[in-house]
Amino acid sequence: MESLIANPNVSHYHTHFLLVGFSGITEHRGLLFIPFLLVYLHVLLSNSVLIYRILVDTTLQSPMYHLISLLFLVNLSCTTTFMPKFLLGLAFELNQITLDDCLVQMWFIYVIVTFESTVILLMALDRYVAICKPLRYHHIMTNRFLTQLTLASLARSVLLMTPIVYLDSTVKFCKSYVILNFVCENMGLLKLACGDISRVQAIGLVVRMVITVVDGCLLLLSYLTILHTTMFLLKQSRNKALNTCSSHIIVALMIYASSVLSALIYRLETSVSVDIQNLTSAIYFLLPATINPVIYGVRVKEIWISLQKMFGYKEGVNQNAHNMGHNNN
Repeated sequence: MESLIANPNVSHYHTHFLLVGFSGITEHRGLLFIPFLLVYLHVLLSNSVLIYRILVDTTLQSPMYHLISLLFLVNLSCTTTFMPKFLLGLAFELNQITLDDCLVQMWFIYVIVTFESTVILLMALDRYVAICKPLRYHHIMTNRFLTQLTLASLARSVLLMTPIVYLDSTVKFCKSYVILNFVCENMGLLKLACGDISRVQAIGLVVRMVITVVDGCLLLLSYLTILHTTMFLLKQSRNKALNTCSSHIIVALMIYASSVLSALIYRLETSVSVDIQNLTSAIYFLLPATINPVIYGVRVKEIWISLQKMFGYKEGVNQNAHNMGHNNN
């Protein structure tokens, strides 16, 4: 591995690369196959089951649950863009990837991750309207309006991320053909570039900062407004409103915290080992997809009751329905 990095072939520009995540434990990378396989299977099964329940259960047909199912779909899509390739690399050392395939993977990952941030914003908007404008909720959050917002969010993600990947496609790579990560991402690929890449790096940084700052500020403003509104509600209504938002807030904090952690680790690359960088990437890409189904499946009582129905726990369903009120939609 060290010889590949120290003595790259510079007689031509590279069009094929090796994705080598966790290179510090090269001889034992195969041991990572089982835990990562189990994580991926959990992501596939848990997110798919919850999407299915939201689609078929007539009690889960409000905009809030549609947005939650959209978040689960994002989880599935993001992990599936890179996990099969990563698992094959761990099990059979099939680590080679072409530049075109690498750019395609990067584009899908970046579009999906950006779309995820917007979905979190839409969930905050839904709760804002439900709590701050309850009498107008069903007039505002119609299926048509929700579809329009979803398509606009997807278009925003494509428009923001496509220039970054396009600029990467114009760069020549000659320093090495070893990408010390298990996914193709902008900063890792640019480390292998020849010539001046400051413009590409600057544009990538600006876009990422705009997404993080703008989305983060809008999210914070939404929940501060909701919190201010709940201060004037009766205790029971206030508790219901806050309980409804708590799962969304936990998920949002987890996603943004893992994003900031991953960005900081990469900026400190000279003092942080490559394996730590890979670990933070794994947390960033896999933690939300792994934890989101647990948070929503357990904390959102209507989804929990629906899961109990699915597995035939009728007695538990009746007890839950008796002891708990309904969330505001």
